[in-house]
This record gives sequence, structure tokens and C-alpha cells, in this order.
Amino acid sequence: MPGKTAWLLAASLVLPAIISSASLSRAEILDRVVASIGALAITQSDVENEYRLERFLDGQWPPPPPDSKTLEQVRERLVYQKLLLEEETGNLSRDPGLEKTAAEELAGLRKRLPSEQDYQSALHSLHLDEKQILATLVDQQRILRIIEQQLRPAAAPATPEVESYYHDVFTPEYTRKHGPPVPPLTEVEGEIREILVQKRIDELLASWLEELRPSRRVRFY
Repeated sequence: MPGKTAWLLAASLVLPAIISSASLSRAEILDRVVASIGALAITQSDVENEYRLERFLDGQWPPPPPDSKTLEQVRERLVYQKLLLEEETGNLSRDPGLEKTAAEELAGLRKRLPSEQDYQSALHSLHLDEKQILATLVDQQRILRIIEQQLRPAAAPATPEVESYYHDVFTPEYTRKHGPPVPPLTEVEGEIREILVQKRIDELLASWLEELRPSRRVRFY
């Protein structure tokens, strides 16, 4: 039978390994990979950080606790944002117009928070500075431009679609909210065309992203 000293020595070697293994298991559970794009892994903490950033950019701070469905939606948005940025054909990131728009958005966000202290506290909690926030807002503008450039040309509605929407959707909704008379089609045609364009862009975007998934080796876990 081993002596007490030998037993203690063995325990001193084995126990740290057991503790280390348990700690690693907990870390993997707490920050597991939830999606991947090729060799790029996206972890649970990436998704949670993105959720908090989204709420901050929406002026909701501190953010409410997310449920599992919300985090799944954030995970998808995060993956698809990265996919779309890879589809950029020009160098939109250097467009001064995007930076100007991003700066205006950040200024507006700053005003929506109760105080400057709340704003700085939120940045500290997010572990981000203004430069990083501005870069995120620029990326959002780039994504919108990419979608517009790629999909708007194919999203133009035909005249019968516009007329159908006017009679079947616009007219009853306008009458319910404002009563008669309903504006003639010639006055609201531009508005209706844009509504239909945006609806079609949403449909085309969903199809485009589905086409990109296999070629970019996108996986959700």
C-alpha cells in the first residue's frame, strides 16, 4: 500500500488536472461555438455582445435580458452581416458620406440616452470606444448600400402590381385610417412603388443569403 506521502504527491498532480479539465468544460459550455463561416467561429459570447450592441444602437440601455429565440435571431443577423460585407464590390468603407451618416446616427443616439454619464457607462460596459461604435455604424451603412446595389435593379414592380396594391391594399387601409376621399393613384404611385420595392428586396435578400450559405460554408449549431 502506498505511503501517505506518495498518496498526497499523486493527489497534488492529479487534482489540478481534474480541476483544469472541469474549468475548460465549463468554459466551453459558457462560450461554445454557435455558428461558423468557413474557418471563422462565432461563439455564444459573440452573439450576446452583438445583442447588447444592437440594443445600445437602438437606444435601449440597459438592455433587457434576451430569451433564446432573440439570441437565435441575433446569431443569424451577425452571420449574414459578415456574409454581406464579404460581397462588397467597391471600397465603401472609405466613402466619407457613410462616415458622415454614421456620425449623425451616433450623435442622435447620444441625445436619446438620459445623460452623458449614461452614454459613457454604456460604452464602458460594452468594452468599446466611440471609434469602434462609428466603425460598426459605417458597416451597417455599407451593408445597406451592398443590398441596394445588388438587389434594387431586380426589385422594380410592374405597373399591374402597383395598380393591384393601390386597389387591394392602399385604398382600404387609407379609408380605414382617414376616410374618403382616397388620393388618386397618380399622387401615391411613387410611395406604392417604393413599398413594393422594399418588399421585393426582402424576398430577394432571403434567397441571396440562402445561396451564399453553402458557398461560404455557413453552419449553425
